[in-house]
Amino acid sequence: MPADQRLLGAVPELTESVIAALLARVPTYRRLPREQVTGELAQVTERRIRALAQAVRTGLPAPEAEFTDVREAAARRAEEGVPLDAVLLAHHLGMEVCWELVTRHARDGDAADLLVLNRLLLDQLRQATTTAGAGYVEGRRSLADERHAARHALLTALLDGTPAEEHAARAGLRLPPAYAVLRLAVADHPDEQAPGVDRTVAGHRKLRRLRAELDHRTRQSVLGSLSASGGVALVPLDCRPDGVPAATWQRLADTVHRTARAAGAAVRAGAAAAAPAGVPDAAALAHEVLEVAQAFGRPPGLHRLDDVLLEYQLSRPSRARPGLASLIEPLADAGDLLTTLRTHLAGGLNRRHTAHALHLHPNTVDYRLRRIAVLTGLDPTRPADLLRITAAIAAHDAARTQEPA
Repeated sequence: MPADQRLLGAVPELTESVIAALLARVPTYRRLPREQVTGELAQVTERRIRALAQAVRTGLPAPEAEFTDVREAAARRAEEGVPLDAVLLAHHLGMEVCWELVTRHARDGDAADLLVLNRLLLDQLRQATTTAGAGYVEGRRSLADERHAARHALLTALLDGTPAEEHAARAGLRLPPAYAVLRLAVADHPDEQAPGVDRTVAGHRKLRRLRAELDHRTRQSVLGSLSASGGVALVPLDCRPDGVPAATWQRLADTVHRTARAAGAAVRAGAAAAAPAGVPDAAALAHEVLEVAQAFGRPPGLHRLDDVLLEYQLSRPSRARPGLASLIEPLADAGDLLTTLRTHLAGGLNRRHTAHALHLHPNTVDYRLRRIAVLTGLDPTRPADLLRITAAIAAHDAARTQEPA
């Protein structure tokens, strides 16, 4: 009996055998609804057997149109979360069952025909698996696009202070009791400054590593809008915003540290906690904390309001701020004196540390400190002047930050 007739005559038997092999050897398919197995999967299997019989009869590969159902079925498996290896294995099992049937009664003189049949079955399998792979990728991409759009809409609603419950449901999420709102500033990776290197490509690579580490550390629960230079991230918390344990803040600080290490660039983060309805105010506060941490040369890492209370208060608008800022105005056009002063304060007033950080001789540091005292009337070596110097720098930086562009 010709092989194509043998296949067509055994369509019901083959369909049942393929489904049985699928359930026996691929555990994922055993978890699908019975109606789906006996309905959709059986129908697709029957169409593949008939298409195979047609290819065997004509000796020609099946046209691409014959595999439309394969592409569509693979896309549906992707949406259902069936692994790709299980989808591809299903096609291999189907061909195994069909090959066993048509070769069951082969004789010694059938070798040439079996070689032709083997080539046709391999062609059919190649077409089926490549089409299934493409359909699966399309299904995953569509699913990822929908999930990304839903999560972005949720992030936007939270930052805008609009009702977010419906957006959370569409994203398949529940609003937590609180979020840790992080405003991130990401420094350049060395590759972004390297001669001959495409800065955009280097920035994208840095951002990809940063996002991957952030997703890994937060189990992909973070909502974020990030670029190569920074952005905002909302990390769900399982506690009230006014009762975040110190251990939780420490884990977030560790996350920022590890994210920076993965990105290969320094990361500073301003942080605040808030209930979902309070996210806009928390985002504004986190941004202000980040600005203060940057202005005062705080090291990379996580910073909260508690960490910069004095600097934050000194940089707020008041009638005293212009006067404070004017105290160090003589240093604005005095070369590196203001940088020296900042470095000296940040280094704990250690002249050797300042000299090392600025690649200077300690005697040069002493000279610059004396010049600062002459120009401003404030002596960095005198404890009584340190608070006024700190306040003056805060007021100076705050005034410059809020100047119109």
